[in-house]
Amino acid sequence: MPIHVRANPGDYAEACLLPGDPLRAKYIAETFLSDVVQRNGERGMLGFTGTFNGKPVSVQSSGMGCPSAAIVIEELVQLGVKKIMRVGTCGGLQADLTIGDLIIALSATAADSTASHYVLGEPHAPTADFALVHEAVHQAKHLGKPVRVGPIVSSDIFYNPDTDQAGRWSDRGILGVEMEAAVLFTLGALRKIQTGCMLLVSDVIVEGEFLRISDEEMRKAVDEMTELALHTVTS
Repeated sequence: MPIHVRANPGDYAEACLLPGDPLRAKYIAETFLSDVVQRNGERGMLGFTGTFNGKPVSVQSSGMGCPSAAIVIEELVQLGVKKIMRVGTCGGLQADLTIGDLIIALSATAADSTASHYVLGEPHAPTADFALVHEAVHQAKHLGKPVRVGPIVSSDIFYNPDTDQAGRWSDRGILGVEMEAAVLFTLGALRKIQTGCMLLVSDVIVEGEFLRISDEEMRKAVDEMTELALHTVTS
């Protein structure tokens, strides 16, 4: 039995959503899944398994940052999970993004050392599984959900003292900044599983006045992202 995701092989479905927030994992399980069973509560890292449209699927919280996410991802792999879709939030890095927009990540620049440790410091481009990206775009069109597809960056710091860094990322075409996808994509490559990442824009951090998403806007955006993610991983 893994140390932090205290479950047995077979307790988790092969397809799993990965929010950072334990309460979001609980919300997703209770709102979208049927026949739900809680599989983990160790350290408050809530995990559940149920069904969506009759197909088995799990949801497991990862915590904040690549180090925490790496532990959870490694242990999910030990338990037999083969497809992981991160569902989270990000800071928007392009001026034409608005609060609540949905991003499907193609790649995640590793502005965090965790992914670098896994590849022994060698150059590496953490990249999402193309089949998952393709299916997510297909499902988004089918469901009538507009999405942006492109690169993101995974940072190891939330309150960044480098106030100009967001602008430099923006100039390089990066859509959003979050804290977990780079190690998810790296472990996907190393452990031979499918990994993807969907992010809703919770604030836009370049140009103009800083605005944060409201609780009601967040709930609506999370529902739309979760529906898309579930259709993607169970298709």
